[in-house]
Amino acid sequence: MTTYDTNTLQADCESCFGLCCVALDFAASSDFAIDKKAGQACPNLQANFRCGVHTTLRDRGFRGCTVYDCFGAGQHLSQYTSEGRDWRQFPETAQTIFGVFPIMRQLHELLWYLAEALGLPAASAIHAELQAALDETTRLTRLAPEAILQLNVAAHRAEVNILLLRTAELVRETAIRQHNLPPIRNKKIGRGADLIGANLKGADLRSANLRGAYLIAADLRQADLRWADLIGADFRDADLRGANLEGSLFLTQFQVNAAKGDATTKLPPSLARPPYWPGSSANR
Repeated sequence: MTTYDTNTLQADCESCFGLCCVALDFAASSDFAIDKKAGQACPNLQANFRCGVHTTLRDRGFRGCTVYDCFGAGQHLSQYTSEGRDWRQFPETAQTIFGVFPIMRQLHELLWYLAEALGLPAASAIHAELQAALDETTRLTRLAPEAILQLNVAAHRAEVNILLLRTAELVRETAIRQHNLPPIRNKKIGRGADLIGANLKGADLRSANLRGAYLIAADLRQADLRWADLIGADFRDADLRGANLEGSLFLTQFQVNAAKGDATTKLPPSLARPPYWPGSSANR
């Protein structure tokens, strides 16, 4: 049986060989100042695998770099899968490792969700199934690179997703019963909802199903999102100032990094307050 401290599923760039700076591609846009192909090292990547402009990324047009989070896949792939051998010293391994990286990130993202679900008392009825899924996902992360490249990750995600959906339902049922929550009357709120630019200031979204919702540039100031299922919700430029996301389900650092918040935004204890948010003198 495997247990996970979610801190181990957060990026540790000091233990990574700059994989996100090489393996991934990006195009010149509001998030990136240049075009870069997958497998091509970013020109800002130094010989020691550190970013040469880390402290000024946003000023230089690399906002996307400050948003990205690998769920700890980078350091796992660098130190465990590659056994500490970096792709510069062993160039024959480079293309394989670069191909494995996005797959490993998906697996680590699933580990994040499963670890969170296992910590929820409301989901105790399916803890055994969640534990089995976490153990299997962990096993997959420990395969050899060539075996990882052959994985059907989409199928595995689909199996895990069934458990995560059930987890959200159990939490929702418990929250509604224990807190006597009123029904959500906004008919536009729901799974995969198009809420781009929506005015949801002060909205009571407790226990809402916002899975996969498009919340780009939505006004969520002072909104209450406790017990809301946020898996896959797009929070790019969403205004979370004063919003309460404590106890929300399946929120990730990637989503938080993409949003706009401040010192009054309430986050789950496992997530860090982005340093570029106003008033974020503390890291949590």
